[in-house]
Amino acid sequence: MNMLLQNWTTPFGLAPFDQITDKDFAPALQEALSAHNAEIAAIADNPAPADFSNTIEALESVGHLLDQVLGVFFTVAGADSTPEREALQRDFSPILSAHFSEISSNKALFERVDAVWQARDALALSEEQARVLMLTHRGFVRSGSALTGAQEDRMKEIKNRLAVLGTEFTQNLLSDERSWFMKLGENDLQGLPEFVIDAARAAGEEKEAGSPVVTLSRSLITPFLQFCPRRDLREQAFKAWEARGANGGETDNRAIAAETLALRKERAALLGYDCFADYKLETEMAKTPEAVRDLLMQVWEPAKAQANADADVLTAMMHADGVNGDLAPWDWRYYAEKRRAAEHDLDEAALKPYFQLDRMIEASFSCATRLFGLEFKPLDVPLYHADCRAWEVTRKGEHVAVFIGDYFARGSKRSGAWCSAMRAQAKFPKVQAPVVINVCNFAKGDPALLSYDDARTLFHEFGHALHQMLSDVTYESVSGTSVARDFVELPSQLYEHWLDVPEVLGEFATHAKTGAAMPKELLDKVLGAATFDMGFQTVEYISSALVDLAFHEGEPTQDVMAKQREVLESIGMPAAITMRHATPQFAHVFSGDGYSSGYYSYMWSEVMDADAFEAFEEAGGAFDPDCAKALEDNILSTGGSRDAVELYVAFRGRLPGVEALLKGRGLVSA
Repeated sequence: MNMLLQNWTTPFGLAPFDQITDKDFAPALQEALSAHNAEIAAIADNPAPADFSNTIEALESVGHLLDQVLGVFFTVAGADSTPEREALQRDFSPILSAHFSEISSNKALFERVDAVWQARDALALSEEQARVLMLTHRGFVRSGSALTGAQEDRMKEIKNRLAVLGTEFTQNLLSDERSWFMKLGENDLQGLPEFVIDAARAAGEEKEAGSPVVTLSRSLITPFLQFCPRRDLREQAFKAWEARGANGGETDNRAIAAETLALRKERAALLGYDCFADYKLETEMAKTPEAVRDLLMQVWEPAKAQANADADVLTAMMHADGVNGDLAPWDWRYYAEKRRAAEHDLDEAALKPYFQLDRMIEASFSCATRLFGLEFKPLDVPLYHADCRAWEVTRKGEHVAVFIGDYFARGSKRSGAWCSAMRAQAKFPKVQAPVVINVCNFAKGDPALLSYDDARTLFHEFGHALHQMLSDVTYESVSGTSVARDFVELPSQLYEHWLDVPEVLGEFATHAKTGAAMPKELLDKVLGAATFDMGFQTVEYISSALVDLAFHEGEPTQDVMAKQREVLESIGMPAAITMRHATPQFAHVFSGDGYSSGYYSYMWSEVMDADAFEAFEEAGGAFDPDCAKALEDNILSTGGSRDAVELYVAFRGRLPGVEALLKGRGLVSA
C-alpha cells in the first residue's frame, strides 16, 4: 500500500512519514497526475454552460491528491535530501512543468474560465469570489493560455526547460555547499569563542573529518569570519563561500543563469511584454521596474554613504593591527565585530549564551499568545527527521494548525531558512486546517545557541507561519501567503520587531548555564547596537536586488558575471562589501521564478513593516490588543482575498513612505 495515495487517518491528517519510502514517490506522482488530469478533463468537458460553481469552484476542488504527494516530496527534498531524492527531483521537474503547461493550454478549459470572466458583472459574486475569478483568469492568460500554434508549443518548451534549470541550479549549489569544508587544527582554534569551536566540532563529527571544520553553512561560516584572528583562514573560507556555484565543472551555475535569463526574456516576449521585469512586476504592489528602482535608490545612497564611512574606520583598525593594504571582504566582519565590542561594549561570545534556541522558540510562541491568543502544545508524531518537532496550535480550545520546526543545519538540507505549508487553510470544498513548517540552518549545540541574527531569522520565519496559521478565507488559492511577492514579507519582517521588545528579551533571554535573565545593562547594549553595521547589511542586500532587476530588464547576457560587475560599478559598490547573493548562488532568483525580478520585495515589505510597527507604538505598545486585532483582521487572516494595497490601507489608513525604514535602520537621525 502506497501511503502517499491514502486518506490519512493520522492525528490532524499529518503525513505518516514513518510509513513512506523514497520508492513510493514516483508511482504516487504518476497516480496523482492521472487523477488530476481526469478531474481537469471533467471540468473542461462539462456540457453545462460555464458558471462560477462548475468552473472556478470546480478548479478549487481538484488536485488535492497531487498536493498531498508533492507536499511530502518537496518537504523532504529541500530539508533532508539524498542522492535518490535529488534524482527524483530532476525527473519530476519536467514532468510537473509539462503537466501544468497542459492545463494552462487546455483551450476548452480556458474558454470556460474566460466565459465566466466575461459574465462576471452579472454573477453577484462575493468579494472573495470575484478576487478568485480575477486571479484564475489572469493566471491562465499569463501562463500563455491565449497562445496558439508555434507560440503555444514554444511556451511549453520554455516552461519545461526552466523547470529543469531551476532544479539543476539548486542541486549544484547544495552540492558545492555540502562538499567543501576546511579542517581546523588546534592552533587554528585560538582566538575563537567557545560557541564557534563547539559548532566546528559538531560539523566535524557530521563530516567524519576527525577534527573541527568550517563548512559553508551560514550559521557557522559567519561567526568564523567574525572571530577568526587568522586573516589567511578567513580569506580561504570567504573565497570558498563566494565561489559556490562558480567552481567550474558539473556544478557550475553561470551558464544555467544565462540560459534562464534568455528563456525568461523569450517567455515575456511571447506574452507581449518588453522584458521579463515588466511581466513579473505587473501583478505586484510595485507594478513597474521604475518604481522598484526608485525605492531601492532612495535607500541605497544613504546606506552607501554609511558603509563607506564605516569602511574608513575598519581600515584604520586593520592598519593598527599591522595589516597594510585595503580592507577586503573577509576582513569586514572581523573588524566590525571588534568595533562593536569596543563601541558598544558588546561581546558576541558573552551575548550568545542568552539566546538559547529553545527559549527563543518559547519567545516567538509567547508573543503569538499575547497578540493573537494562540496556544502551543508539543505533539509526539512521526516526522521526516529526528531533528524536527511539532506543536498543535489552538485558540480558546479550538484547533487552529499544526506547526513543525526543523531548526538545525545538516548536509542534506539546502541553505537558508524558509516557511512552507504542507497543507494550506481553506473552507472549500471542505474545511481544512493548515500544517506549517519552518526550516532553518542553526548550528547544533548542547544547548543550541543562536546569534542575535539567528534569533531574528527564527522570528522572521515564524511571522510567515502566523500568516499561514491565522488565514481565514474560503478558497485555498488565496490562503495564507498566497499574496503579492512584495507583500508576502510584511508579516515575517514585522514579527521580527517583537524580538527587540525589551520585556520579551527580559523574560526569554536567559543564560544557558546559570538561567539568569540578561542583565539590564547588557539588554540596553543589545538594543543600542540594533542598527550597528546597518550600512554593510543594507548595501549587500540592495546591490543584490539591483542586479536581479537589471538582469530582467534589458537584453539577456551570456556573461552573467560581467553584467553583475557592470551593475555594481554603476552604483559605486564599496570594494570591501560583496552582494549578499552573488549570481551563481542566487537561489532566490534562479532556483525558480519566485523572487526573479522580486528580490527587492524584502525592502518593499520593510517600508510597510517599519510603518506598521509604528502603529503599535502609537497605539500604546507592542502588545496593544486593538492594533493586534486590526493586524489579524486586515492582513494575517485575509491572505490574497483582497488587493495588497487595499489590505494595508485598511490596517494603517494610508500607504507608508521610506522615512520609518531609514530611521529604523539608523540611516538617518531619529
